Amino acid sequence: MHIHIQPWRDLKPQVQEAMRRGKESHWDFLLSLMDDPRALLDVMDRAGVWRVGLVNYPSPDVMGFDDSTNTFAAKYAQANPERLIAYGGVHARYTRDPGGDVDRLIDQGIRLLKIHPPHQCFAANAYTDGLDALGKIYRRCEERGLPVMVHTGTSIFPGARSKYGNPMELDDVAIDFPDLPLVMAHGGRPLYMEEAFFILRRHGRVRLDVSGIPPSKLLEYFPRLTEIADRVLWGTDWPSPGVKDLRQNIDQFLALPLSDTQRRAILETNALALFPGV
Repeated sequence: MHIHIQPWRDLKPQVQEAMRRGKESHWDFLLSLMDDPRALLDVMDRAGVWRVGLVNYPSPDVMGFDDSTNTFAAKYAQANPERLIAYGGVHARYTRDPGGDVDRLIDQGIRLLKIHPPHQCFAANAYTDGLDALGKIYRRCEERGLPVMVHTGTSIFPGARSKYGNPMELDDVAIDFPDLPLVMAHGGRPLYMEEAFFILRRHGRVRLDVSGIPPSKLLEYFPRLTEIADRVLWGTDWPSPGVKDLRQNIDQFLALPLSDTQRRAILETNALALFPGV
C-alpha cells in the first residue's frame, strides 16, 4: 500500500542528503528505480510482492516536489497498471481549483490522494480554521469515491513540521466527510499510537496503513491490532530511511502471532477491498 517511488532527482539538496544517508552503496540503484518501472517490477518479483501503491504528493516547500509528481506517478504506473497503483495529491495552499484538480488527478489515472500535513505545513483538519480548499478537496474525493491517505506521526526531513502529524485531527475529517474512504498512514508513529487507535476504534471507515512501523514491533505499537485486523493495510515505506528490504519486512510480519486469516487480510484482501475493480 505504501512505497516511495517518486521523482527523487527533484528533492531539495538537504532532503536528498537525508534520504541518501545509509544508502550510499546502492543510491544509484535506487535512483534507477525512479527512472525505470521494469527495475521496480524485478524487485517486486524477487520479494514476492504482486502490487504496490506509489506514494506521490506535491510538497514544494519541504520536499521539493511540485504538481509534476502527479504526472510522474501516473506515467510510471502505466508500465503495468495491474501491479502499479499511482497515488497523487492536490496541495491545499496552492490550488486555485480544488475540486477540478481532484477530477484531473482521476482523469490521469490516480487511484488515491495523499495529504501529508508535516510536509505540506497544515493540519489534516485545517479547513476548520480557514483553509477552505482542503475541505473542498475532501468533499470532491468523497463525491468521486477517491480514497484519501493522510500521513500521521513525525517526519525526519529538514523543514518538516511534525506538530501537524497528530492523528486526532482525523476525528474532524471522519465526522465531516462520513463517506470518504480514509487511510491513516503510519499509525501516528512514534508518538501518537494511542490517539491513532482511538480514531480507528471510533470511526469504522478509517483504515490503518502500518508502513513505517518496524514489523517486529507492530504488536507493541498496537497491542489490540487484532480488533481492527479487517481495516489494516500492509505497507513498508520502502525505500525511505530505516526500511531496508521489502521481503525482510514481510518475513518479520509473518513471524507475528496472528492467524492466517488475519495475515491474509492485512497483506492482501483489505487492500483489494479499498481498490475495487483494479
